[in-house]
Amino acid sequence: MVQIGHSRISLDSGLLINIVQMQKQFFLALLFLAPLCVCSQERPLPRSIGLKIGVINPGKLNAITDVPGVKVGHETIIKGDSIRTGVTAIIPQSGNIFQLKLAAAIFSGNGFGKLAGSTQVDELGNLETPIILTNTLGVAAAMEGLIEHTLSQPGNEAVQSVNALVGETNDSYLNDIRGRHVSRQNVLNAIDNAKEGQVEQGAVGAGTGTVCFGFKGGIGTSSRTLPQSLGGYTVGVLVQTNFGGVLQIDGVPVGEELGKFSFSDKLLNNVDGSCMMVVATDAPLDARNLERLAKRAFMGMAKTGGIASNGSGDYVIAFSTAAAIRIPHQPQTPVSTTGYLHNDFTSQVFMAAIEATEEAIINSLFSATTTRGRSSRLVEALPLDKVIPILKKYNRL
Repeated sequence: MVQIGHSRISLDSGLLINIVQMQKQFFLALLFLAPLCVCSQERPLPRSIGLKIGVINPGKLNAITDVPGVKVGHETIIKGDSIRTGVTAIIPQSGNIFQLKLAAAIFSGNGFGKLAGSTQVDELGNLETPIILTNTLGVAAAMEGLIEHTLSQPGNEAVQSVNALVGETNDSYLNDIRGRHVSRQNVLNAIDNAKEGQVEQGAVGAGTGTVCFGFKGGIGTSSRTLPQSLGGYTVGVLVQTNFGGVLQIDGVPVGEELGKFSFSDKLLNNVDGSCMMVVATDAPLDARNLERLAKRAFMGMAKTGGIASNGSGDYVIAFSTAAAIRIPHQPQTPVSTTGYLHNDFTSQVFMAAIEATEEAIINSLFSATTTRGRSSRLVEALPLDKVIPILKKYNRL
């Protein structure tokens, strides 16, 4: 006699044994298949457990979208047992960005990467498209999608040249990157999905297949808002983490404490992979000071233990959304009269970028979940059950 719920069903002993065996096989299958999925279960962020990185207060959302007008969208691509990739779109402002460009700059911390569109940004100091992040071999498709989006905007009917800005990291450890599964439509979907407000973090979008410090990496974001006495400006950062080193969290040597860090016996020595960092601010910075701002974001990456290894493409894209310094595609006067923030008032903005980048990277690790991908490879999430006691040991909690 077996009871299921409130019912009783009579079974012979042989059938009962078969049912028990089937149940065991079913649960074993569940245990094996669970890691094949990129799960979306909630994991606590650092601030929710009492960890505060830096001294400047975050914005309301603690996200790049705290900078007014900035939107973020994801397209996550998970198919079968070997496709783990995606696209993340950062929309700097609403409206036609091509016709009214934004001041921008790029800093290359280590140039082993394929950042499409970077030379024109370096040359002209402006941004004329949304920013797309994806995998290394998806750059061409991402450019196609971004160009299509730009050409389709009302007012761009006569446009014949588009500087599509596309960043990447190599997610081939978990993803069948040679299959080139990112399509132009995936990029258009990510742009269409972009919205203000909360930003989904972890193993989503362009962070679906990334690995960071030997743990599951992904998308992370954070922000800082300066007090009015220091200008009241906001700096927001979004990162795509796929790099190695020796993990530090708020100065705590977590990687060393866990015994898991690059070039140790317990972690593969491959520390390559890249980190893309996008910095947005409403401070009226010109291209020169935006490049200086971008350099500070790299300092934030260093504070997490990143080492900018030989094969890691580590780039920072920085832009200003300040309306007063927008750049018309067809200016009406030969001389610009826009006003920029003086050098003497930039230090607090620089500090905000350092803090927000550091926290964004840590947020990506806290948010990402264990993922199984190509060749049945399994990348574990950062073990918070072990990390939290370490943080307490060093009086961070």
